[in-house]
Amino acid sequence: MNRNLCMIGDVNKHIDESVMIGCWLHNIRSSGKIRFLQLRDGSGFIQGVVVKSEVAEQVWEDAGKLTQESSLYVTGTVREDTRSKGGFELMVTGVEIIQVTTDYPITPKEHGVDFLMDHRHLWIRSPRQRAILVIRAQIIRAIQQFFDERNFHLVDPPILTPSSCEGTTNLFHTKYFDEDAYLTQSGQLYMEAAAMALGRVYSFGPTFRAEKSKTRRHLIEFWMIEPEMAFVTHEENLQVQEQFVSHIVQSVLQNCRKELETLERDTTKLEQVVGPFPRITYDEAVRFLQENGHEFEWGEDFGAPHETAIAEKYEKPVFITHYPTEIKAFYMKPDPARPEVVLCADMIAPEGYGEIIGGSQRIDDPELMEERFRQHELSKEAYQWYLDLRKYGSVPHSGFGLGLERTVAWICGLDHVRETIPFPRLLYRLYP
Repeated sequence: MNRNLCMIGDVNKHIDESVMIGCWLHNIRSSGKIRFLQLRDGSGFIQGVVVKSEVAEQVWEDAGKLTQESSLYVTGTVREDTRSKGGFELMVTGVEIIQVTTDYPITPKEHGVDFLMDHRHLWIRSPRQRAILVIRAQIIRAIQQFFDERNFHLVDPPILTPSSCEGTTNLFHTKYFDEDAYLTQSGQLYMEAAAMALGRVYSFGPTFRAEKSKTRRHLIEFWMIEPEMAFVTHEENLQVQEQFVSHIVQSVLQNCRKELETLERDTTKLEQVVGPFPRITYDEAVRFLQENGHEFEWGEDFGAPHETAIAEKYEKPVFITHYPTEIKAFYMKPDPARPEVVLCADMIAPEGYGEIIGGSQRIDDPELMEERFRQHELSKEAYQWYLDLRKYGSVPHSGFGLGLERTVAWICGLDHVRETIPFPRLLYRLYP
């Protein structure tokens, strides 16, 4: 049977017209001789109204058989209704049951987090989880749009790598036939090679950290966006980051108002996320922490409490720049005026969400890069190709990495990153 189905998200185009929708029953309630069906199809929610005196007896009976998450085709006339959240309702004229569900495990009552995570494949059907995943999808669209409009090329670095220049203690080991291999924790080094070929590039893919961490900010498998730009300095890199994050936030505000309302997100805080962003140096951040009761020494790295304390001073994301060379990655370019710090920055999100971007200008001097390899006892055999980038046509270049899930958590106002990805991989969770 050919069906010309209408999506719930498109009913505004069919006011006073009869449509057929393929959907699931989210909830049902009755008031005498009227049944109210809360219907969803992924694109949105709509209330279907079944009036006993206005439908065939079979339609009335079939509507009464429906249970939570039963699937059906429903036919009806679209009516404007300012009282409903979506602004429309469906005056039902026909119901065709596909499947009546029994014993659906997630009910309107409260459930514990472990129970919901065990049923994540069903939990994502709920209005709140749907809203988060819709916003995640919009963030991804905004990211791709930003780079496409600025002539970046999407490049896919490998997920399996022979080694790691940042050490293998936090990597997942596997066998690549007779060789050792690791799941990538970053595509950055490969993106530097791509930038030398294509000028401006970005990657968008999964990365893995085998850290035994249970904080609300950490996932074992997460998605990273890693742009790399030839002939771009540290200062220019910061400007791109400001434009990038501003674009993402404003895109969500423009396209996901209903979803933000579902999450009860305070959008006034997001509306302020427009560049330029405030900047402080690592030195200034250390002084601020010491003056405000934190025991912190120059040369240490910031933890979550430190980032939160710093971010509370600002209503926008804040850059912390010029970290000590010793605590940052080997490939970051030292400040020519002060070699003990590097030309880098972390972007700290407001409201306690921590670092969402880390970036730097990269070392382009081949002799200094050779020295860094010796200092960090890195394998020249595994990464001779990376050294070649400084040997054959080295240029100033910069890049950064944005963690998708932390960004989703911040924009949605979530307590934990586990809700930001359809099927989170956590320290003790590999199911479903």
